[in-house]
Amino acid sequence: AKALDSYLVTVCDHGLNASTFATRVVASTQAGLTSAILAGLGALKGPLHGGAPGPVIEMLDAIEASGDATAWLSDEIAHGERIMGFGHRIYRVRDPRADALKAVVRQLGSRNEASSKNMGSRLAFAETVEQAALEVLRIAKPQRSIQTNVEFYTALLLEAVGFPKEAFSNVFAAGRVAGWIAHAREQQATGRLIRPQSRYVGPVPDLVA
Repeated sequence: AKALDSYLVTVCDHGLNASTFATRVVASTQAGLTSAILAGLGALKGPLHGGAPGPVIEMLDAIEASGDATAWLSDEIAHGERIMGFGHRIYRVRDPRADALKAVVRQLGSRNEASSKNMGSRLAFAETVEQAALEVLRIAKPQRSIQTNVEFYTALLLEAVGFPKEAFSNVFAAGRVAGWIAHAREQQATGRLIRPQSRYVGPVPDLVA
């Protein structure tokens, strides 16, 4: 319970990410709190935002079966695939939340129960994969700084406390909804409609007859 609580607190808010921004946009129309939260949930359904922890588990299992982390990761990148659990739209350094959750996973793995010992070996394997991934990404994409994000150790933590990977996004939403509610109420209180502007950057049509 303490590990899960640590996770929910860690992910309850994180600036104007896609789902939080969607929540604020709908809240700004004065559509009501329920509609605003549903907008956040809709944005969270996308695999690029909130949907990565499950695929992280699939990746770890596939690498373990392959027996060669570097070769597996290099092949994925060569085929244009994303390495789940790495990279962030804002951070160009290691996601600080990753270390917070890693510490929780380490505590779970340090207990004497058999399941905890299994978690300890799972963590050790994940750390090996993490280092291999960072090196492969450094070589394959030298112009970019792609670091570990929160979803890598989210996957290990939620797996350790017993959630199936299909439920990971739901648990993430349970934590983030507290932040959505706070953002929605704050936005509604301003009484201002969010209306971003756009600029056309396509070809200019020839209007001369």
